[in-house]
Amino acid sequence: MSLAAALHAEWTKLRTVAGPAWLLAALVALTTAVSALAIAGNRCPPGTACAIDTTKLSLTGVQLGQAVVAVLAVLVIGNEYSTGMIRVTLAAIPRRTVVLTVKAAVLSSLVLAAGVLAVAGSLLAGWLILPGHGFPLVSPDSPSVLRAAAGSVLYLALIALLSLGTATIVRESAAAVGIVLGLLYLFPIVANVVGNAQWHRHLEQIGPMTAGLAVQATTDLRSLPISPWAGLGVLAAWAAVALLAGGLLLRLRDA
Repeated sequence: MSLAAALHAEWTKLRTVAGPAWLLAALVALTTAVSALAIAGNRCPPGTACAIDTTKLSLTGVQLGQAVVAVLAVLVIGNEYSTGMIRVTLAAIPRRTVVLTVKAAVLSSLVLAAGVLAVAGSLLAGWLILPGHGFPLVSPDSPSVLRAAAGSVLYLALIALLSLGTATIVRESAAAVGIVLGLLYLFPIVANVVGNAQWHRHLEQIGPMTAGLAVQATTDLRSLPISPWAGLGVLAAWAAVALLAGGLLLRLRDA
């Protein structure tokens, strides 16, 4: 089977199942709703200089949206292992690296599209709500805002690839979701428990969520544990390692 045919087959497989469509819709809805709630919960009293990064505040929902992305990505291959359909897939596409490649390509494309809608909805909520709460209106074409928006969309796509690689490694959906969510949410918890400031900073620099979400910051960048694009690079490294390990094990193991 050619690469184009494999891509079409994977796309057909995902669009004819209800689960992925509902999860993509949930990604957009939950991300926007949580962002709107976070924005509505903050006020800047008149005459007060509120040191809040309003762009990052507007993108708060990404922290919940990533969990939906993780579930979606894990199910892309986890469902095939649980039902035995992976044998059919590998019989149709004997080159196993191609199987993982087309899954990663279709999955990341869908998450990028939904991520654009989710981030746009979150920023729109910020631009509509923040001025009424005493915050200055941030220009949507500001380079830092554009970087935070584009970076958030890429962040969600990288979370999808990290989750897909993890699911390919463990071959069990519940375990894969648990591992990915643990990687995302435990690093900041452990970092806050650690008393040593240097270790706290190092943990934030290597954690996939804490490093990756640095791309959302638009103010006080010198105080960040890692620069915005470098932080996204750390998450990309996590995703690359997971995909490479998953691809290697997919080639070496029986279906």
